[in-house]
Amino acid sequence: MNLNIEITQLSTELDKLATFTDAPYPAVTRIVFSEPDRRAREWLRRVCADADLDVREDAIGNMFARWPGSDLSLGAIGTGSHTDAIPHSGRYDGTVGVLGGLEAIRALKDAGFQPRHSIELLMFTSEEPTRFGIGCLGSRLLAGTIEPSVDDTYFDAAGRSLREIRTEAGFTGELSTVPLAADYYSAFVELHIEQGPLLEQRNVPLGIVTAIAAPASVRVLVDGQGGHAGAVLMPARHDAFMAAAEIALALEAAAIGTGAIDSVATTGICELFPAAVNSIPSNVNMAMDIRDIDEARRDGMLTALEVACANVSARRGVTARIEIINRDAPAKCDPLIIAALENACATHELAFDSMVSRAYHDSLFMSRICPVAMLFIPCKNGVSHRPEEYASPEALEQGVRVLAETLAALAS
Repeated sequence: MNLNIEITQLSTELDKLATFTDAPYPAVTRIVFSEPDRRAREWLRRVCADADLDVREDAIGNMFARWPGSDLSLGAIGTGSHTDAIPHSGRYDGTVGVLGGLEAIRALKDAGFQPRHSIELLMFTSEEPTRFGIGCLGSRLLAGTIEPSVDDTYFDAAGRSLREIRTEAGFTGELSTVPLAADYYSAFVELHIEQGPLLEQRNVPLGIVTAIAAPASVRVLVDGQGGHAGAVLMPARHDAFMAAAEIALALEAAAIGTGAIDSVATTGICELFPAAVNSIPSNVNMAMDIRDIDEARRDGMLTALEVACANVSARRGVTARIEIINRDAPAKCDPLIIAALENACATHELAFDSMVSRAYHDSLFMSRICPVAMLFIPCKNGVSHRPEEYASPEALEQGVRVLAETLAALAS
């Protein structure tokens, strides 16, 4: 197929989307349902309408832009990603999958392709956990992996409920209407920057994802005894932070101890109370992320954390308890979609590496209701979630070209 990828237009659109931000250039901050997010959504609606796609949005704000196929009884072929951005991040994370997916559809239209399956671009709401403390909110609801009751149980830092905030942004209706039928999509393919250095280091233009890691996100709360830093002698201490430090190190050791390169564990938040230099910490709040592409191995790290909490509590005379925030299963990508991606790479004489996604994405939750796969393009120095995030026009063009070829094969 003779595909003309308008890379200048795509680059211009990526730059335009980056202007909807709460942070000064070149950083991007676009929190879900914030004023910049609303303006970005309005602009994206217009761009999709200009491509003659049928646009609709659901109660959580997931945006669907459909190119109807010749057989409407068939499940659609989906592609897309997210456009929300964590504070002070870059312009390519998620947006490449949305605007690159749109350009793939436009290229297929311009080439005269006629899809049998409908092809649909999907922009997911709140892939980032910034506002409500949980990632992939829109795709979790689409897949039915969280209950509609989160409307009244999820709150932002200001204490405002999800229901209140989404309604204010113009998204009404009940969240019970969001989940998709099991046959809604026949396949879903997500284009994304790698967010790591491997493709660039190996000088390979594309990565075909075979598995998506998933985290267990946990909170560890340690209660000890505070006191004056000078007056309480070392043998009498029940220092909550020293206990927390041991627990964090035990989790790190558990991740290293699996012997698997795909096992990772991170203590990303450690808040001390009362946080005074001359006061022994009486309470600590830690947040931890434990990931693997192997669920049993991931859960083994979680078990090691539980054992560490019990042992340290007993030895140091503190109380350490674990709260599970989420515990998601990893996903395997679909062999038939992987084969279509490989064939598309061969058609355009582009090398690829098979790889796993250590970051998790909306495709993880879409895998609960349809076959999925992901396609990675390199990003400079592997940098992501920072203003320096960058994907070259060549990388964008190659990714969109292979995506378009794959969508055509799946939609035929």
